[in-house]
Amino acid sequence: MKLTGERPMEGATPDSLLALHDAGYREVIARLGAGTVLDVGCGVGDETVRLAGSGRTVIGVDYDPPTAIAAQARLGRSDENGTLTFAAMDGSRVGLRDGSVDYACSSHIIEHFVNPERHVAELARVLAPDGSAFFLTPNAPADFENPFHVYLFEKDQLRSLLGLFFEDVEVSGLDGSSELKADFAARRASGERLLKLDVLQLRRRLPRTWYVGAYTRALPVVYKVLGRNSGIGSGLDASHFFMTDEVRPDTPVLFAVARRPRQRVTSRRSRDAV
Repeated sequence: MKLTGERPMEGATPDSLLALHDAGYREVIARLGAGTVLDVGCGVGDETVRLAGSGRTVIGVDYDPPTAIAAQARLGRSDENGTLTFAAMDGSRVGLRDGSVDYACSSHIIEHFVNPERHVAELARVLAPDGSAFFLTPNAPADFENPFHVYLFEKDQLRSLLGLFFEDVEVSGLDGSSELKADFAARRASGERLLKLDVLQLRRRLPRTWYVGAYTRALPVVYKVLGRNSGIGSGLDASHFFMTDEVRPDTPVLFAVARRPRQRVTSRRSRDAV
């Protein structure tokens, strides 16, 4: 899979960002029981496989068919350790029946939707009445500039959106150590120096598809230029992240648990499900 900045990649994405995703899944896993688990935006499945366990059926879905096919070929299985399967689906139109999922994981996906409420509504629809949905997304004040992030949230905004579709919503922070935050700050400073070269703010005037295309081509070059300052090889891992009830402007990630889908969420006909 090519490095674009849309998905984390081992050996290409800065260690601190890989650790951020690892820590998020660690917290989701700690809250899972037996049942059916849906992981939306699974990519190549390296994190999704961690959700598998005895008594669980794990379904990883990704909007890109070749990525989902590759994940199924490499990781799909059904044995005494549970079932793990992958499929291509749109996160705002999931091909599963109403109430068929016990747990749903949306890790760093909601910020990619122009209309994030559609994504939340779909997870509420497929979730069982007593199920739980987990949403992880960058804390808006702490996020880096990224053309793939089109809708950012602060704590109260995320709680408000989820509250439209769930009766019970808790939003916490996934915070980092001083070493982790120093790494983020150093890379942010390096990135801002590069962005200052765009003195005419052309990236703000380009059509978004052009900006995304330029970003994906430039990112590997930028990491190469930055060298050690890119954060690759820093050794930072998930142990540098911890949960907190106090979300500060420099808290990297929001972690929300949503329960009890509201009954007014509109269901699709069963013929649309697979």
